[in-house]
Amino acid sequence: MGSAVYTPGIEEIMQEFNISVTVATLPLTLFVLGYAVGPLVFSPLSENAVFGRTSIYILTLAMFVILQIPTALVHNIAGLCVLRFLAGVFASPCLATGGATVADVLTPPYIPVGLASWALGAVCGPSFGPFFGAILVTKASWRWTFWFMCILAGFSLFFLSWSFPETYGKTLLYRKAKRLRGITGNQRLISEGEIENRSMTIHEIAIDTLWRPIEIFIMEPVILMINIYIALVYSIFYLFFEVYPIFFQEIRGFTLIELGLTYFGTIIGIWIAAAIYIPIVRQVFTKRLLRGEGIQPEVFMPLAIAGSICMPIGLFIFGWSATRHTHWIGPIIGGAIFAAGGFMIFQTLFCFIAGSFQYVGSIFAGNNLFRSITAGCFPLFGRPLYNNLATKEFPVAWGASLLAFIALGMIAIPVLFYLNGPKLRARSKYALHWG
Repeated sequence: MGSAVYTPGIEEIMQEFNISVTVATLPLTLFVLGYAVGPLVFSPLSENAVFGRTSIYILTLAMFVILQIPTALVHNIAGLCVLRFLAGVFASPCLATGGATVADVLTPPYIPVGLASWALGAVCGPSFGPFFGAILVTKASWRWTFWFMCILAGFSLFFLSWSFPETYGKTLLYRKAKRLRGITGNQRLISEGEIENRSMTIHEIAIDTLWRPIEIFIMEPVILMINIYIALVYSIFYLFFEVYPIFFQEIRGFTLIELGLTYFGTIIGIWIAAAIYIPIVRQVFTKRLLRGEGIQPEVFMPLAIAGSICMPIGLFIFGWSATRHTHWIGPIIGGAIFAAGGFMIFQTLFCFIAGSFQYVGSIFAGNNLFRSITAGCFPLFGRPLYNNLATKEFPVAWGASLLAFIALGMIAIPVLFYLNGPKLRARSKYALHWG
Protein backbone atom coordinates (compact mmCIF):
# COMPACT_ATOMS: atom_id res chain seq x y z
CA MET A 1 0.00 0.00 0.00
CA GLY A 2 2.88 2.35 0.75
CA SER A 3 3.83 2.62 -2.92
CA ALA A 4 0.42 3.40 -4.44
CA VAL A 5 -1.11 5.48 -1.64
CA TYR A 6 0.92 8.36 -3.09
CA THR A 7 -0.76 8.35 -6.53
CA PRO A 8 -4.03 10.22 -5.71
CA GLY A 9 -2.00 13.22 -4.54
CA ILE A 10 0.03 13.61 -7.74
CA GLU A 11 -2.14 16.42 -9.11
CA GLU A 12 -1.91 18.44 -5.88
CA ILE A 13 1.85 17.87 -5.77
CA MET A 14 2.17 19.12 -9.36
CA GLN A 15 0.36 22.34 -8.43
CA GLU A 16 2.18 22.90 -5.13
CA PHE A 17 5.69 22.31 -6.49
CA ASN A 18 4.97 23.59 -10.03
CA ILE A 19 6.28 20.44 -11.72
CA SER A 20 5.26 18.20 -14.63
CA VAL A 21 3.37 14.94 -14.27
CA THR A 22 6.53 12.98 -15.13
CA VAL A 23 8.50 14.62 -12.33
CA ALA A 24 5.56 14.19 -9.95
CA THR A 25 5.57 10.46 -10.74
CA LEU A 26 9.24 10.13 -9.74
CA PRO A 27 8.52 9.54 -6.02
CA LEU A 28 6.44 6.48 -7.00
CA THR A 29 9.25 5.25 -9.25
CA LEU A 30 11.90 5.80 -6.59
CA PHE A 31 9.84 4.04 -3.92
CA VAL A 32 9.66 0.94 -6.12
CA LEU A 33 13.38 1.25 -6.91
CA GLY A 34 13.93 1.21 -3.16
CA TYR A 35 12.28 -2.21 -3.19
CA ALA A 36 15.09 -3.31 -5.52
CA VAL A 37 17.97 -2.03 -3.39
CA GLY A 38 16.79 -2.93 0.11
CA PRO A 39 16.82 -6.74 -0.21
CA LEU A 40 20.45 -6.74 -1.38
CA VAL A 41 21.33 -5.66 2.17
CA PHE A 42 18.50 -6.88 4.37
CA SER A 43 17.84 -10.34 2.90
CA PRO A 44 21.38 -11.63 3.64
CA LEU A 45 21.22 -10.06 7.11
CA SER A 46 17.92 -11.84 7.81
CA GLU A 47 19.72 -15.14 7.13
CA ASN A 48 22.55 -14.30 9.51
CA ALA A 49 22.15 -16.13 12.82
CA VAL A 50 22.93 -12.98 14.83
CA PHE A 51 20.09 -10.93 13.31
CA GLY A 52 17.37 -13.30 12.10
CA ARG A 53 14.06 -12.31 10.55
CA THR A 54 12.23 -10.46 13.32
CA SER A 55 14.95 -7.99 14.26
CA ILE A 56 15.27 -6.95 10.59
CA TYR A 57 11.48 -6.53 10.33
CA ILE A 58 11.35 -4.39 13.46
CA LEU A 59 14.39 -2.24 12.61
CA THR A 60 13.32 -1.51 9.05
CA LEU A 61 9.67 -0.93 9.92
CA ALA A 62 10.73 1.52 12.65
CA MET A 63 12.82 3.42 10.08
CA PHE A 64 9.87 3.40 7.67
CA VAL A 65 7.62 4.92 10.35
CA ILE A 66 10.17 7.64 11.14
CA LEU A 67 10.64 8.51 7.46
CA GLN A 68 6.93 9.22 7.01
CA ILE A 69 7.21 12.29 9.28
CA PRO A 70 9.67 14.33 7.17
CA THR A 71 7.92 13.07 4.02
CA ALA A 72 4.64 14.57 5.23
CA LEU A 73 6.41 17.87 6.01
CA VAL A 74 8.71 18.19 2.97
CA HIS A 75 8.51 21.37 0.89
CA ASN A 76 10.40 20.49 -2.31
CA ILE A 77 10.27 17.69 -4.85
CA ALA A 78 13.94 16.74 -4.44
CA GLY A 79 13.44 16.04 -0.75
CA LEU A 80 10.25 14.11 -1.48
CA CYS A 81 12.08 11.93 -4.01
CA VAL A 82 14.94 11.12 -1.62
CA LEU A 83 12.60 10.33 1.27
CA ARG A 84 10.38 8.11 -0.87
CA PHE A 85 13.40 6.16 -2.10
CA LEU A 86 14.60 5.60 1.46
CA ALA A 87 11.08 4.58 2.51
CA GLY A 88 11.06 1.99 -0.28
CA VAL A 89 14.42 0.63 0.88
CA PHE A 90 13.17 0.15 4.44
CA ALA A 91 9.77 -1.16 3.32
CA SER A 92 11.34 -3.91 1.22
CA PRO A 93 11.98 -6.67 3.82
CA CYS A 94 8.28 -7.35 4.35
CA LEU A 95 8.02 -8.30 0.66
CA ALA A 96 11.47 -9.75 0.05
CA THR A 97 11.74 -11.81 3.25
CA GLY A 98 8.07 -12.51 3.98
CA GLY A 99 8.08 -15.62 1.82
CA ALA A 100 11.13 -16.92 3.69
CA THR A 101 9.28 -16.50 6.98
CA VAL A 102 6.39 -18.54 5.59
CA ALA A 103 8.85 -21.25 4.56
CA ASP A 104 10.38 -21.21 8.07
CA VAL A 105 7.14 -22.25 9.75
CA LEU A 106 5.67 -24.66 7.16
CA THR A 107 6.76 -28.09 5.99
CA PRO A 108 7.48 -28.46 2.22
CA PRO A 109 4.08 -29.91 1.21
CA TYR A 110 2.29 -26.83 2.54
CA ILE A 111 4.70 -24.11 1.40
CA PRO A 112 3.03 -23.31 -1.99
CA VAL A 113 -0.36 -22.90 -0.32
CA GLY A 114 1.15 -20.83 2.48
CA LEU A 115 3.01 -18.59 0.05
CA ALA A 116 -0.17 -18.01 -1.97
CA SER A 117 -2.06 -17.03 1.19
CA TRP A 118 0.71 -14.64 2.22
CA ALA A 119 0.93 -13.21 -1.30
CA LEU A 120 -2.72 -12.12 -1.18
CA GLY A 121 -1.75 -9.33 1.18
CA ALA A 122 1.43 -8.48 -0.72
CA VAL A 123 -0.23 -8.11 -4.13
CA CYS A 124 -3.55 -6.64 -2.98
CA GLY A 125 -1.93 -3.91 -0.88
CA PRO A 126 -1.07 -1.61 -3.81
CA SER A 127 -4.68 -1.76 -5.02
CA PHE A 128 -5.96 -0.53 -1.65
CA GLY A 129 -3.55 2.42 -1.72
CA PRO A 130 -5.36 4.60 -4.30
CA PHE A 131 -8.69 4.25 -2.45
CA PHE A 132 -7.42 5.29 0.97
CA GLY A 133 -5.17 7.90 -0.61
CA ALA A 134 -8.12 9.38 -2.51
CA ILE A 135 -10.17 9.77 0.67
CA LEU A 136 -7.28 11.50 2.45
CA VAL A 137 -6.46 13.81 -0.48
CA THR A 138 -10.13 14.74 -0.93
CA LYS A 139 -10.84 15.39 2.75
CA ALA A 140 -7.45 16.85 3.73
CA SER A 141 -4.37 17.03 1.47
CA TRP A 142 -1.71 14.84 -0.11
CA ARG A 143 0.42 15.19 3.02
CA TRP A 144 -2.11 13.21 5.00
CA THR A 145 -1.39 10.11 2.91
CA PHE A 146 1.97 9.97 4.68
CA TRP A 147 0.54 10.71 8.13
CA PHE A 148 -1.86 7.84 7.46
CA MET A 149 1.02 5.52 6.57
CA CYS A 150 2.90 6.67 9.68
CA ILE A 151 -0.06 5.80 11.92
CA LEU A 152 -0.80 2.50 10.18
CA ALA A 153 2.82 1.38 10.14
CA GLY A 154 3.21 2.54 13.74
CA PHE A 155 0.40 0.25 14.89
CA SER A 156 1.94 -2.58 12.86
CA LEU A 157 5.32 -1.93 14.49
CA PHE A 158 3.76 -2.08 17.97
CA PHE A 159 2.05 -5.42 17.36
CA LEU A 160 5.05 -6.85 15.51
CA SER A 161 7.40 -5.93 18.34
CA TRP A 162 5.29 -7.63 20.99
CA SER A 163 3.68 -10.58 19.25
CA PHE A 164 5.82 -11.77 16.33
CA PRO A 165 8.24 -14.58 17.25
CA GLU A 166 11.55 -15.33 15.60
CA THR A 167 11.17 -18.04 12.94
CA TYR A 168 14.66 -18.52 11.49
CA GLY A 169 16.08 -21.79 12.77
CA LYS A 170 19.74 -20.73 12.91
CA THR A 171 18.87 -17.62 14.92
CA LEU A 172 16.84 -19.68 17.39
CA LEU A 173 19.79 -22.05 17.85
CA TYR A 174 22.20 -19.11 18.17
CA ARG A 175 20.13 -17.59 20.95
CA LYS A 176 19.76 -20.94 22.69
CA ALA A 177 23.53 -21.56 22.56
CA LYS A 178 24.20 -18.05 23.88
CA ARG A 179 21.75 -18.61 26.73
CA LEU A 180 23.28 -21.99 27.62
CA ARG A 181 26.79 -20.50 27.63
CA GLY A 182 25.58 -17.93 30.13
CA ILE A 183 24.00 -20.58 32.35
CA THR A 184 26.74 -23.24 32.20
CA GLY A 185 29.84 -21.17 31.51
CA ASN A 186 30.78 -23.66 28.80
CA GLN A 187 32.13 -21.54 25.94
CA ARG A 188 32.34 -24.57 23.64
CA LEU A 189 28.56 -24.51 23.20
CA ILE A 190 28.21 -22.79 19.83
CA SER A 191 25.57 -22.98 17.13
CA GLU A 192 25.82 -23.78 13.43
CA GLY A 193 25.17 -20.15 12.54
CA GLU A 194 28.08 -18.94 14.68
CA ILE A 195 30.43 -21.39 12.99
CA GLU A 196 29.32 -20.15 9.56
CA ASN A 197 29.82 -16.51 10.57
CA ARG A 198 33.34 -17.19 11.78
CA SER A 199 34.31 -19.09 8.64
CA MET A 200 33.02 -16.58 6.04
CA THR A 201 35.30 -13.86 4.73
CA ILE A 202 34.19 -10.42 3.56
CA HIS A 203 34.88 -11.53 -0.01
CA GLU A 204 32.57 -14.55 0.36
CA ILE A 205 29.85 -12.41 1.88
CA ALA A 206 30.13 -9.94 -1.02
CA ILE A 207 29.86 -12.79 -3.55
CA ASP A 208 26.76 -14.20 -1.84
CA THR A 209 25.12 -10.82 -1.46
CA LEU A 210 25.93 -8.88 -4.62
CA TRP A 211 27.45 -10.95 -7.39
CA ARG A 212 25.68 -14.33 -7.27
CA PRO A 213 22.16 -12.93 -7.96
CA ILE A 214 23.51 -11.08 -11.01
CA GLU A 215 25.61 -14.03 -12.20
CA ILE A 216 22.69 -16.47 -12.14
CA PHE A 217 20.41 -13.90 -13.76
CA ILE A 218 22.83 -13.40 -16.67
CA MET A 219 24.17 -16.93 -17.11
CA GLU A 220 21.05 -19.06 -16.58
CA PRO A 221 18.58 -18.89 -19.53
CA VAL A 222 15.64 -20.32 -17.58
CA ILE A 223 16.04 -17.74 -14.82
CA LEU A 224 16.49 -14.98 -17.40
CA MET A 225 13.19 -15.90 -19.09
CA ILE A 226 11.34 -16.11 -15.78
CA ASN A 227 12.73 -12.78 -14.60
CA ILE A 228 11.72 -11.04 -17.83
CA TYR A 229 8.21 -12.50 -17.63
CA ILE A 230 7.63 -11.63 -13.98
CA ALA A 231 9.08 -8.16 -14.53
CA LEU A 232 6.57 -7.63 -17.35
CA VAL A 233 3.65 -8.69 -15.14
CA TYR A 234 4.80 -6.49 -12.26
CA SER A 235 5.44 -3.50 -14.54
CA ILE A 236 2.04 -3.65 -16.27
CA PHE A 237 0.40 -3.90 -12.85
CA TYR A 238 2.09 -0.66 -11.77
CA LEU A 239 1.23 0.90 -15.13
CA PHE A 240 -2.44 0.60 -14.12
CA PHE A 241 -1.82 3.42 -11.64
CA GLU A 242 -1.19 5.66 -14.66
CA VAL A 243 -3.79 4.40 -17.14
CA TYR A 244 -6.75 4.16 -14.73
CA PRO A 245 -6.69 7.93 -14.06
CA ILE A 246 -6.44 8.61 -17.82
CA PHE A 247 -9.63 6.71 -18.59
CA PHE A 248 -11.79 6.77 -15.47
CA GLN A 249 -10.99 10.28 -14.24
CA GLU A 250 -10.01 12.36 -17.27
CA ILE A 251 -12.31 10.74 -19.85
CA ARG A 252 -15.23 9.36 -17.83
CA GLY A 253 -15.21 12.06 -15.14
CA PHE A 254 -14.93 9.84 -12.06
CA THR A 255 -14.16 11.58 -8.78
CA LEU A 256 -10.90 10.80 -7.02
CA ILE A 257 -12.65 8.46 -4.56
CA GLU A 258 -14.60 6.73 -7.36
CA LEU A 259 -11.29 6.25 -9.16
CA GLY A 260 -9.86 4.62 -6.04
CA LEU A 261 -12.78 2.19 -5.97
CA THR A 262 -12.04 0.99 -9.50
CA TYR A 263 -8.84 -0.69 -8.26
CA PHE A 264 -10.96 -3.04 -6.17
CA GLY A 265 -11.60 -4.92 -9.42
CA THR A 266 -8.00 -6.12 -9.40
CA ILE A 267 -8.38 -7.22 -5.78
CA ILE A 268 -11.46 -9.27 -6.68
CA GLY A 269 -9.60 -10.82 -9.62
CA ILE A 270 -6.68 -11.81 -7.38
CA TRP A 271 -8.99 -13.38 -4.79
CA ILE A 272 -10.83 -15.36 -7.46
CA ALA A 273 -7.48 -16.59 -8.80
CA ALA A 274 -6.40 -17.61 -5.29
CA ALA A 275 -9.70 -19.45 -4.77
CA ILE A 276 -8.93 -21.47 -7.90
CA TYR A 277 -5.17 -21.81 -7.40
CA ILE A 278 -5.01 -22.98 -3.77
CA PRO A 279 -7.39 -26.00 -4.04
CA ILE A 280 -5.69 -27.16 -7.25
CA VAL A 281 -2.21 -26.91 -5.72
CA ARG A 282 -3.42 -28.86 -2.69
CA GLN A 283 -4.54 -31.65 -5.02
CA VAL A 284 -1.63 -31.79 -7.47
CA PHE A 285 1.21 -30.93 -5.05
CA THR A 286 0.42 -31.04 -1.32
CA LYS A 287 -1.56 -34.29 -1.16
CA ARG A 288 0.72 -36.09 -3.60
CA LEU A 289 3.82 -35.07 -1.65
CA LEU A 290 2.22 -36.21 1.61
CA ARG A 291 1.54 -39.60 -0.01
CA GLY A 292 5.23 -39.86 -0.87
CA GLU A 293 4.76 -39.56 -4.62
CA GLY A 294 7.55 -38.15 -6.74
CA ILE A 295 6.76 -34.69 -8.14
CA GLN A 296 8.57 -32.70 -10.79
CA PRO A 297 8.52 -28.87 -10.57
CA GLU A 298 6.74 -28.77 -13.95
CA VAL A 299 3.58 -29.77 -12.08
CA PHE A 300 2.90 -26.02 -11.66
CA MET A 301 3.12 -25.21 -15.38
CA PRO A 302 -0.52 -25.94 -16.41
CA LEU A 303 -1.64 -23.24 -13.96
CA ALA A 304 1.09 -20.94 -15.27
CA ILE A 305 -0.16 -21.47 -18.83
CA ALA A 306 -3.72 -20.67 -17.72
CA GLY A 307 -2.50 -17.48 -16.06
CA SER A 308 -0.45 -16.49 -19.10
CA ILE A 309 -3.56 -16.79 -21.29
CA CYS A 310 -5.64 -14.67 -18.90
CA MET A 311 -3.18 -11.78 -19.00
CA PRO A 312 -3.51 -10.73 -22.68
CA ILE A 313 -7.25 -11.47 -22.61
CA GLY A 314 -7.62 -9.08 -19.68
CA LEU A 315 -5.54 -6.39 -21.39
CA PHE A 316 -7.53 -6.64 -24.64
CA ILE A 317 -10.83 -6.42 -22.74
CA PHE A 318 -9.56 -3.48 -20.72
CA GLY A 319 -8.32 -1.54 -23.73
CA TRP A 320 -11.16 -2.07 -26.18
CA SER A 321 -14.02 -1.73 -23.69
CA ALA A 322 -12.61 1.57 -22.38
CA THR A 323 -14.61 4.02 -24.50
CA ARG A 324 -16.74 7.05 -23.75
CA HIS A 325 -19.98 5.23 -24.56
CA THR A 326 -19.59 1.69 -23.16
CA HIS A 327 -20.27 0.75 -19.53
CA TRP A 328 -17.39 1.46 -17.17
CA ILE A 329 -17.53 -2.08 -15.74
CA GLY A 330 -15.86 -3.48 -18.90
CA PRO A 331 -12.35 -2.12 -18.22
CA ILE A 332 -12.64 -3.14 -14.56
CA ILE A 333 -13.44 -6.71 -15.61
CA GLY A 334 -10.46 -6.64 -17.96
CA GLY A 335 -8.19 -5.42 -15.16
CA ALA A 336 -9.51 -8.17 -12.87
CA ILE A 337 -8.77 -10.88 -15.45
CA PHE A 338 -5.25 -9.52 -15.95
CA ALA A 339 -4.65 -9.43 -12.18
CA ALA A 340 -5.91 -13.02 -11.82
CA GLY A 341 -3.52 -14.19 -14.53
CA GLY A 342 -0.64 -12.24 -13.03
CA PHE A 343 -1.22 -13.78 -9.59
CA MET A 344 -1.05 -17.29 -11.06
CA ILE A 345 2.11 -16.45 -13.01
CA PHE A 346 3.83 -15.13 -9.89
CA GLN A 347 2.93 -18.10 -7.69
CA THR A 348 3.64 -20.85 -10.19
CA LEU A 349 6.95 -19.52 -11.48
CA PHE A 350 8.25 -18.86 -7.97
CA CYS A 351 7.31 -22.41 -6.94
CA PHE A 352 9.00 -23.71 -10.11
CA ILE A 353 12.20 -21.85 -9.19
CA ALA A 354 12.13 -23.13 -5.60
CA GLY A 355 11.76 -26.72 -6.80
CA SER A 356 14.30 -26.51 -9.62
CA PHE A 357 17.38 -24.56 -8.53
CA GLN A 358 20.02 -24.10 -5.86
CA TYR A 359 20.72 -20.67 -4.36
CA VAL A 360 17.03 -19.81 -4.30
CA GLY A 361 17.65 -16.78 -2.09
CA SER A 362 20.08 -15.32 -4.62
CA ILE A 363 17.70 -16.08 -7.51
CA PHE A 364 14.81 -14.35 -5.76
CA ALA A 365 17.05 -11.38 -4.92
CA GLY A 366 18.00 -11.04 -8.60
CA ASN A 367 14.36 -11.35 -9.62
CA ASN A 368 13.32 -8.69 -7.14
CA LEU A 369 16.08 -6.36 -8.34
CA PHE A 370 15.12 -6.66 -12.02
CA ARG A 371 11.35 -6.51 -11.62
CA SER A 372 11.48 -3.56 -9.22
CA ILE A 373 13.70 -1.54 -11.57
CA THR A 374 11.44 -2.19 -14.56
CA ALA A 375 8.22 -1.64 -12.60
CA GLY A 376 9.60 1.61 -11.21
CA CYS A 377 10.39 2.89 -14.71
CA PHE A 378 7.13 1.87 -16.41
CA PRO A 379 4.91 4.58 -14.83
CA LEU A 380 7.28 7.26 -16.16
CA PHE A 381 6.44 6.46 -19.78
CA GLY A 382 2.95 5.04 -19.21
CA ARG A 383 1.06 8.24 -19.91
CA PRO A 384 3.03 9.11 -23.10
CA LEU A 385 2.56 5.52 -24.30
CA TYR A 386 -1.22 5.64 -24.01
CA ASN A 387 -1.59 9.24 -25.16
CA ASN A 388 0.55 8.78 -28.29
CA LEU A 389 -1.36 5.66 -29.36
CA ALA A 390 -4.81 7.01 -28.45
CA THR A 391 -7.65 7.59 -30.88
CA LYS A 392 -10.76 9.64 -30.18
CA GLU A 393 -13.02 6.58 -29.88
CA PHE A 394 -10.50 4.26 -28.18
CA PRO A 395 -8.28 6.35 -25.87
CA VAL A 396 -6.31 3.47 -24.28
CA ALA A 397 -7.01 0.54 -26.61
CA TRP A 398 -3.82 0.54 -28.67
CA GLY A 399 -1.55 1.12 -25.68
CA ALA A 400 -3.17 -1.81 -23.87
CA SER A 401 -3.05 -3.89 -27.06
CA LEU A 402 0.68 -3.31 -27.46
CA LEU A 403 1.22 -4.74 -23.97
CA ALA A 404 -1.26 -7.54 -24.68
CA PHE A 405 0.65 -8.62 -27.79
CA ILE A 406 3.87 -8.75 -25.74
CA ALA A 407 2.03 -10.83 -23.13
CA LEU A 408 0.79 -13.14 -25.89
CA GLY A 409 4.37 -13.81 -26.91
CA MET A 410 5.27 -14.59 -23.31
CA ILE A 411 2.84 -17.55 -23.26
CA ALA A 412 5.64 -19.50 -24.96
CA ILE A 413 7.70 -19.42 -21.73
CA PRO A 414 5.48 -21.61 -19.47
CA VAL A 415 4.64 -23.82 -22.48
CA LEU A 416 8.37 -24.33 -23.08
CA PHE A 417 8.94 -25.21 -19.42
CA TYR A 418 6.01 -27.63 -19.44
CA LEU A 419 7.23 -29.46 -22.56
CA ASN A 420 11.00 -29.31 -22.01
CA GLY A 421 11.50 -28.47 -18.34
CA PRO A 422 13.60 -31.54 -17.42
CA LYS A 423 15.91 -31.01 -20.43
CA LEU A 424 16.37 -27.32 -19.62
CA ARG A 425 17.15 -28.08 -15.99
CA ALA A 426 19.61 -30.81 -16.97
CA ARG A 427 21.72 -28.22 -18.83
CA SER A 428 21.95 -25.88 -15.85
CA LYS A 429 24.83 -25.99 -13.38
CA TYR A 430 22.57 -24.39 -10.77
CA ALA A 431 19.70 -26.89 -11.07
CA LEU A 432 18.73 -29.40 -8.40
CA HIS A 433 19.11 -32.99 -9.55
CA TRP A 434 15.93 -35.08 -9.51
CA GLY A 435 16.05 -38.84 -9.29
